[in-house]
Amino acid sequence: MFGDMMGKLQEAQRKMEETKERLKTISMVEESSNGKVKITITADRQIKDIHIDDSLLEDAEELSDNLVLTLNKAIEKATAVNESEMQGAASGMMNMPGMDQLFGK
Repeated sequence: MFGDMMGKLQEAQRKMEETKERLKTISMVEESSNGKVKITITADRQIKDIHIDDSLLEDAEELSDNLVLTLNKAIEKATAVNESEMQGAASGMMNMPGMDQLFGK
């Protein structure tokens, strides 16, 4: 029994690690409402690219506002994908006898 549970735990840990690696390959693009800033971010919340329209280079305040808003939206979107993927990977652990009590479910 204990060996079986250890095997299941190791399998769950392997799935979590695979999910973490997969998150690095999931990219998404967030765009400012005016389309002048585009952020490419991965699901593990790594910024991969920032495209800024040349017209924003003349107005530092507008550029800053666009960057902050768009970066925050991109991070929020990446976090939602990250949490969803990690919950999916962790769901296997919750199906093991006694694990729901361990994690307070």
